[in-house]
Amino acid sequence: MTQNTQAVSPLRQRMIEDMMLRKLSPKTQSSYIRAVKKLTIYLGHSPATASAEELRRFQLHLVDKGISSITLNATITALRFFFLTTLDRADAMIKMSSVPVPRKLPTVLSRQEVTRLIDATGNPKYRAALSVAYGAGLRVSEVVALKISDIDSSRMSLRIEQGKGHKDRYAMLSPVLLVHLRSWWRFAHRQGMMLEDGWLFPGQNPVNPLTARQLNRVCKSAATDAEIDKRVSMHILRHSFATHLLEDKVDIRVIQVLLGHKKLETTALYAQVATDLLREVISPLDSLKTLT
Repeated sequence: MTQNTQAVSPLRQRMIEDMMLRKLSPKTQSSYIRAVKKLTIYLGHSPATASAEELRRFQLHLVDKGISSITLNATITALRFFFLTTLDRADAMIKMSSVPVPRKLPTVLSRQEVTRLIDATGNPKYRAALSVAYGAGLRVSEVVALKISDIDSSRMSLRIEQGKGHKDRYAMLSPVLLVHLRSWWRFAHRQGMMLEDGWLFPGQNPVNPLTARQLNRVCKSAATDAEIDKRVSMHILRHSFATHLLEDKVDIRVIQVLLGHKKLETTALYAQVATDLLREVISPLDSLKTLT
């Protein structure tokens, strides 16, 4: 994270250094700084002197504002880092507690809807990017981070470098997806849109990759053009990938590896939305003899 160290307070600089020591991602560092700044504005004084009761009232303030459970928990995590790590004040956090997050079933597209969505994307680059998201089950951040050298056609795999959790893994590369990627590579090289051994999906300046925000905008626009009345995002393509594999009887542990999930229970959630799989289950009612 880039910071002008001459323009920040010694306390903030100490927190930045603590985050850098633990190699927190730039996104996480920015999120933590925002949370502490929000607390400072609420208190009207330095957060270093905040009492446990003041932090309790701050949490009540956030709840009264209607903040979501996910955002509230993220704020508490940031403050926990600040008070425990930077200030060494565990006492300040004793009255703050995380809240349960309702677990919702993911939205999933049908195979026909996925086809319409990809077909509605006229730009070859975006069509290939959406095909990767669905065909390999990648997160949008993983799609835009792909480089040409990450494609291994001999082993039919995609190398995912430093995905979620700072972990490397391999994703599947199907023959059809490989055809799509080769088609995009040829088009991009004819148009001078891609650097040698550069990003697989470059931005307007090929030195930089396409942004996740731009790709999400493209996905939503394609969903509108395809007349899909669901709330579509890039992550829904990942959900659909996992659900469709499960419906095709692929072992759930294999799907877990392909998705890069740490826990099997995270992958098992897709069993609840795999409707084709559910339709094959015979209800015990159907096995009862008809009463006359």
